Amino acid sequence: MKKKVNIYEAKTHLSELIKQVQETGEPYTICKNNKPVVDIVVHKTPEKKKKLPDPLPEYDGKGVYLCDPLESTEDLWPEEYR
Repeated sequence: MKKKVNIYEAKTHLSELIKQVQETGEPYTICKNNKPVVDIVVHKTPEKKKKLPDPLPEYDGKGVYLCDPLESTEDLWPEEYR
């Protein structure tokens, strides 16, 4: 739960409020006439971007073919699709 302090108290004890927020992680709300104005919160450092995966290896041309690439494949298709 956020703790509330008025502006005068925050001005008087700002360094102590900041220290408490850093240690506990609990935010403080500074109020003016009992209305929230500003929050004091811990600053989180952004996460580093994940490393991109390594590029795919170069194709060496030694692939294995299931059929001869120069041979006609017309007879493999059904008659209605030819």
